[in-house]
Order: sequence, then C-alpha cells, then structure tokens
Amino acid sequence: MTNQTAAPRDMANAIRALAMDAVQQADSGHPGMPMGMADVATVLFSKFLKFDSSEPNWPDRDRFILSAGHGSMLLYALLHLTGYADMTLDELKNFRQLGSRTAGHPEYGHASGIETTTGPLGQGLGNSVGFAIAERLLAERFGRDLVDHFTYVIAGDGCLMEGVGQEAITLAGHLGLGRLIVLFDDNGISIDGATSLSTSEDHKKRFAAAGWHVLAVDGHDADAVARAIRKARNITDRPSLIACKTVIGYGAPTKAGTAATHGSPLGKDEVAGAREKLGWNHGPFDIPEAIFSAWRKIGARGKTARRKWAKRLAEVSAEERTEFARRQRGEIPASVGEAIAAFKAKAAADKPAWATRKSSQEVLEVINPLLPDTIGGSADLTGSNNTKTATLKPVTRGDAGGRYIYYGIREHAMAAAMNGMALHGGVIPYGGTFLVFTDYCRGSIRLSALMGLRVIYVMTHDSIGLGEDGPTHQPVEHLAALRAIPNLRVLRPADAIETAECWQLALESLHTPSVIALTRQNLPTVRGTHDDQDGEENLCARGAYILAGDASASVRLIASGSEVQLALTARDLLAKDGIAASVVSMPSWELFAAQDASYRSTVLGGDGTVRVACEAASSFGWERWLGSRGAFVGMKGFGASAKATDLYKHFGITAEAIAAEARRLAN
Repeated sequence: MTNQTAAPRDMANAIRALAMDAVQQADSGHPGMPMGMADVATVLFSKFLKFDSSEPNWPDRDRFILSAGHGSMLLYALLHLTGYADMTLDELKNFRQLGSRTAGHPEYGHASGIETTTGPLGQGLGNSVGFAIAERLLAERFGRDLVDHFTYVIAGDGCLMEGVGQEAITLAGHLGLGRLIVLFDDNGISIDGATSLSTSEDHKKRFAAAGWHVLAVDGHDADAVARAIRKARNITDRPSLIACKTVIGYGAPTKAGTAATHGSPLGKDEVAGAREKLGWNHGPFDIPEAIFSAWRKIGARGKTARRKWAKRLAEVSAEERTEFARRQRGEIPASVGEAIAAFKAKAAADKPAWATRKSSQEVLEVINPLLPDTIGGSADLTGSNNTKTATLKPVTRGDAGGRYIYYGIREHAMAAAMNGMALHGGVIPYGGTFLVFTDYCRGSIRLSALMGLRVIYVMTHDSIGLGEDGPTHQPVEHLAALRAIPNLRVLRPADAIETAECWQLALESLHTPSVIALTRQNLPTVRGTHDDQDGEENLCARGAYILAGDASASVRLIASGSEVQLALTARDLLAKDGIAASVVSMPSWELFAAQDASYRSTVLGGDGTVRVACEAASSFGWERWLGSRGAFVGMKGFGASAKATDLYKHFGITAEAIAAEARRLAN
C-alpha cells in the first residue's frame, strides 16, 4: 500500500538499530522484544495500520497498543520513523532520562501516538478490550462512516500469564470483538529464562477456547504475517490472536533467543556483532535516507483516509456533527447539571432514608437518559451495586446498541477495560463492585490516576455496615489505601444529596478518576435538615463543609458517609452538656486539601480546636486533619459477621463514643 524504496527487512532493521542504540546509550532498557518484533511491527505499520502522524488524535485512527510496554523502544522508534513531530531523534537519544518523552515504559500523554500507559503486564491487553468496546458502541451510534477502525495489540508471554490477561481474553471472546487483533510475541522467554520454567499451557488453545480466531505464523516472515493480519481483519464476529513465533533479540550474535537480551543492554561488542549479522553498516542512530524516507511515507499514507473521513463528517447533519464533537471532547451537557439540581431539591423535600448505593442508582436514573456517553457495568454485582438503570440495555455479542456491560467476575479486566474506553474517547465508563474488591483492580485504578482518566468506580458495601458477610467482605484499610493514590478522588457521601453532588463531581472531572464509596445500609437524609446552605451549591465540591453548627464552636465532629449521622447525634448529646459542637461532613479528603488555608481553618477550626473524627474504617491518615487536640473513633482491626447495628456497637463506633472523646478532650 506504499511505494517503498527500501526492503521490509531493512526497514525492520532500522527499528532494531534504534532500539539497540538507545538502550546501549541509556545503559538501561529492554532491547530483546523490539528486535524480535521489528518484522511484525513493520508489516503492521506499512500495510495495515490506519493513522496520520501529522494528526495523531484523529478520532477514526486505528489504535496500536504496546501491552508489552517494557519493549518501549519499539514504539518510540516507530513514532520517530513515521514522523510524529514530538518524537525527535534527540528524544530517542535521551531514552529513560529525566524529562524525556521516552520513559522506560510508554507513558500516556508524554508523546503523541502513545495510546495508553503500559508496563504492568497485561494492562495494555485489558485496555484494548475497552478500546474495542468503545469503537463498537460508537460505530453503532454514529455509523461506520465516522467510526470504522481496528485495535491492534502487541502482547508478550507475560501479558498472557497475568491474571488480568485471562480475564480480558475471555471478556473479549464473549463479546465477539471482531475488530480486536492481538499479535502475540511468542518468543518463549521471560526474565527468569525459558517460559517452560513456569508454564506449559498452549496459549493458542486457550484463546480458541475463549472464542477467539487463532492463527500462528513465523514472526520473521513478513509475507506470512501480512497474510495472517489480512485474514484476521476479515473475521468480524470474533477477536483474533496471531501467535508470531519470534526470536528475542533477533540479530544479536550470541545473545539472541536468550533472557540476556530481555532487560539489559546488549553491550558494545554484541551491538557491533548484531550490526554485522544484520548487514546494518551504519553508525549509532544513523538511518539511511532511503529507509528513513520510506518510513516517512508510511507515516503520511493515512492523510488521504483522514481527509475522506473529514469530508464525511462535514456531510452529516449539523446536529449530529455537534454531538460527535461534544462526545469527543468529553463535555457534559448543561441539562445534566440542571437535572442533578432538581434531584437534590426533591431529595431535600422528601428526605429519603436510602442506602447511598440506592441513592446512586436514583441519581443515575436521572443522569443516564440525558447523557448518552455513560457506559455502565458491574462485576457480577448489578443488583448489589445498583449500577443498571431503566434506560440501559445490555451490550451483547449481537447487539451493540446497549450501554450496560455484564463484566462477570472480572474486577481487574473491568477496570482495565474502562481505562481503555476512557482513552478511546466518546464514552464515560463507570463500573461497580464491592469496595473490598478494589484490591482486585487496584493496578488498573492506579493507572487511571497516573493517566488522568475520567473513570468512575462505583464501590458499594463500603464498611462493616454491610453486616453478615463478615470480615472477608468488610473493607477496613481500603479507604486509606485508595486515598494514598495520587490524583485519585475518593468520594464517600452521607446521603442522597451528597451522592448526587459526588456524581456531578465525578462526571465533571475530565482528568481525574473517582471512587464513589457507597453503603449497603440505609441512611437518613442529613442535608437540608441540619444546614441552612443554599441548596443549589455543590458543597461536596469543597471536600468538607460545616453541616451543622457554625465556625465559632469549640468542638468539631468530623465524619464521612454513614458516620455523619452518628456525628449529628453526638452533637445533640454534647449540647445537653452545654458543649457547642459543629459537625463537618468530609466526603473527599482530596478536594478539601485543595482548598485554601483560610477555608480549611474555618471548617476545622484553629489548631487548638477539639476535633473528633469518625469513620468505620482504619484511622490511617486521619491525623492529617485532627490537629493537636484530636481523636479518632473507628476500626482498629478486621470486622466480624453480624448485623450492622450490632457491629457498630461491638466496635465502639457510636454517637456516645464520639461524644465521650469530645468531652475528654474539651476538659
């Protein structure tokens, strides 16, 4: 499809040379995978991948995911050779150096053409399922004239061994994601040595059992690779695996095919020997003009397709074009905010005693009809997480018109796929499980935060308040662990009104993922009863606020979520003793920390103010807010199996305990 003036093997050798040279110069990195997969990547980019390096964010480009992120020089070399403006030769020479775009593993946002952050093995594979889901759903909504692309993945043995990889594989097969093509770097080597040391499974049979179309080729035979990709592109009802048998470190005279090429520089003598064996008679970072020109033509080849696409976009109705553009930008229509305000007003009047998981569902019943971007789901806990609303139909193999995904018991793949959907653009993913099972998807939650993605985690059953399921299901340390992740917003609302506000914050946070922690047990409405604030304002947006009382009180009772009601009762108990206390609802530490010092001081009082915090969780981190006269009422160990009311009494998380601590500190 391009008038090359260089042989495919020479073009692949350009990738190998750049990978060898960059790793050698950095004295750090992984040359083996780029050298082994250079032939496969050359075929993919030169003959199939639809992209335009001059417009890297073109919505209808094919997505290329390097799940085996340790081989990052493969991607960086391709981006440089095909003409991505910000991937200069100097960036390659500064591989793995502070401030460069060429980090040790690909980092989303560092350079154009890096579709996702990879490195933790299997994450890119999980992301790719989300990319493919988003492509299918948007194609159903806007038609193939506007949305018509593939997702290609290079994955290694490690990606397939990771648990998230298996979850992703079976989910993709179940949904029949025919535009997902995985190129498996089947080199039989891991860090420890031959993969036979640790695994004996047949990956091809495993994929076939999961409903994939499976092919196997010699990864160094360009024609065979091209035939396989062509076949895979013609399979519309199943994702495809192409197992590419390769030699890790291909071309290295003594280290090829061994673990020695995986994660260390080859060494000067081995690099020199590889140049000789490959017939690459050029200096470090030197690419002959004929080869460089051929690569640049590949980078420009997609201009025609992009211009045709732009013409088709211009020909659709103005309304459709505006909606497509809005969804690509990720903007929330004003009607959503208006509907949330109306919901809050009604909740303030009705004062429902709902579990906040129920409140969340009621808020979603308002949001989802107005915001077609949302794609909901749950990891086999739909009825418990309350994530499905009346207008959402399920996404199935045969019907892409739905907006709800039954992820099955695949928490990690759910989170990874949601990252992929958010990265793809045009959709806003949210998914649910129990808060305790954030442990099962923490790797992907961390990457949501690292990449700055709007992914919404609906985490219910957020404390011992879930009751009889017992300590295996009762989160204790989880809020603290999540709050420790940079750029992750943890939101724990106290009632239906705060839940609505937290959903609004999550939707409006374009570059920050959110965890909304929700109760199983019913809670009273606390807003509109104890406060005299303007109901239009989103008080949760400031992270914490005085819910009851005023700034002059000498005691602050601080709580989040289900414990706010206990703080309010404790305030009444203290009032009987003549102690004036104010109750602070603190749904988000992160948002409160972002406020100016004056506001924080007004809410918490000066450093000498008595502060008692209450949360049915670990105390870890609460010292940040307690000052010199502070105490914490909460969990000191794991939970137990009993009714929620009995558990709160058993563990001493009561209004009486809060009041007692306040009295002790006030005297």
